[in-house]
Amino acid sequence: MEKIIVPIDFSEYSEFALKAAALLSKKVPVEIYALHMLDLQEVNMSQTSSYSQEKGIYFLKLAEQKFKKFLQKDFLKEAKVVPVIKHYKVFSEVNAIAKEINADLIIMGSHGASGLKEFFTGSNTEKVIRYSEVPVLILKNELKDIDFSEIVFATDFSEETIPAYNRMLASLEFLGAKMHLLFVNLPNEKFKTTPEMDTLANNFLMSAEGNVDRLINVNFVCAKTVEDGILSFSNLVGADLIALITHGRKGLAHVFSGSISEDISNHSALPIMTFKI
Repeated sequence: MEKIIVPIDFSEYSEFALKAAALLSKKVPVEIYALHMLDLQEVNMSQTSSYSQEKGIYFLKLAEQKFKKFLQKDFLKEAKVVPVIKHYKVFSEVNAIAKEINADLIIMGSHGASGLKEFFTGSNTEKVIRYSEVPVLILKNELKDIDFSEIVFATDFSEETIPAYNRMLASLEFLGAKMHLLFVNLPNEKFKTTPEMDTLANNFLMSAEGNVDRLINVNFVCAKTVEDGILSFSNLVGADLIALITHGRKGLAHVFSGSISEDISNHSALPIMTFKI
């Protein structure tokens, strides 16, 4: 891991993400690209081009001053920070920037309501997740450290998720954490018997890693919804991080058996890291 992008909107949540990047830089030598996306919609393009240009320069200077001040944090003193300002606010473009600089990770704060559903609907975080081809770490709270020792990786053990699974292992290997592989069995037409789930896990691990050494860390839970299964199991094992596979614009529901319920009874403040198929 060498380069991290942290989108900045000057909120306390983007500060949470920036601090997490700084903590990560103490474990591995990384460059932190602090990205501010400047919205120039206030510039009236129907005005003369010279006036619009002057107005745009004015807003750009204000943003640069605010950005510079925002980055003057004590926790960033030892970190290598590269400030970046882009003159648009289209969150699909974060992926383009990530590809341009060859970033390894995007870290974002989320101020949505609690629960998995809110991470993936109607927010800027969701838009970044859907387009991003690099892993995205979503935080709802300030982290005191990056010592993730218990990670829950939710999967349906399908063959199409193997590349994302291997990227997850490569991305998180430096943490030396215990990996809990989780399959959520739902009470619908796709319900799996124990032998069927065992076969799925065996075939998946053999295809992905060429062995079944990790079978000891495979867990099957039955739940009414995917969210319930993930969150209740994560609470049970004291997880520090939940890792999920997403399918871009098709959303998380495409990956798992069944659909994702809109009603979430359990909520989690745990960090979530997504890997796109």
